[in-house]
Amino acid sequence: MPENIKTQNMSVISSKEFITNQKKYFDMALDREVLVKRGKNKFIISNANPSDEFIEPDDDFRRAITMDELRRRVKVDIHNWFSEKNESNSIT
Repeated sequence: MPENIKTQNMSVISSKEFITNQKKYFDMALDREVLVKRGKNKFIISNANPSDEFIEPDDDFRRAITMDELRRRVKVDIHNWFSEKNESNSIT
């Protein structure tokens, strides 16, 4: 198997090739994924662009409630639901 295989979106190289030409493959990882094979293990080197990881909050996010607020509201709803059920099932 050749040491360096290029596909459209990924380059597959051996660990020896990566060690020998690290700068080349880190630069290449800016545009495509680089898969480094070391024995049975495979490692992907990829550009982790911070702008892809963090998104700006939108209107839905600003309207969201906390988990504590959700718990409080659900507890009130369940309490009301059981109170209504008990009142309708009581014998008068």
